[in-house]
Amino acid sequence: MVRVIKRYESRKLYDTEESRYVSLEDIAAWVREGQEVKVIDNASSADVTAQTLTQVILDEGRRGTRFLPSELLHDLVRVGEQALTNSVEQVQHGMDRLVRASVDRLGPVRRVREEMNNLKSRLEKLEGSLSDLEDDGEPVAPAKPRKARSTRSRTAAATKSTKTPNKAKGSTVSPAKEK
Repeated sequence: MVRVIKRYESRKLYDTEESRYVSLEDIAAWVREGQEVKVIDNASSADVTAQTLTQVILDEGRRGTRFLPSELLHDLVRVGEQALTNSVEQVQHGMDRLVRASVDRLGPVRRVREEMNNLKSRLEKLEGSLSDLEDDGEPVAPAKPRKARSTRSRTAAATKSTKTPNKAKGSTVSPAKEK
């Protein structure tokens, strides 16, 4: 359980569990015993735990009771910003996983995602086939988009393909009769 400490404008620290004011030494003792503390600014409700624990370390260094090696302090200064960045990234990755898992539970979205994966696979196969054709030495010209034709022009094109002109009379005869 987290022990909540309120910090007032006068910098006094108030332990909400024991309903009394406490010192930085009290907080240091609780942390050494394994107690987790959370320090909240009473006016803004901001979490000021990091600043307070830094004060604990600074206060102990001034008094000489707990002197931290300078190598450790150097590492803390170096890693401080990186640790914050890593924490933010971990939260972002966790949220991404949560959102993906929530979205995947929706049936229609899952089906659309499966269809998209299927289309990606088919597109990769098609690209592979085109690559194989290009490797054979013959350049592949990009396909020209076909214009949509009306029903009338499609019917005319179908009729034209089944009949060939008869050179002798100038009329049209179906290919089956012409020999």
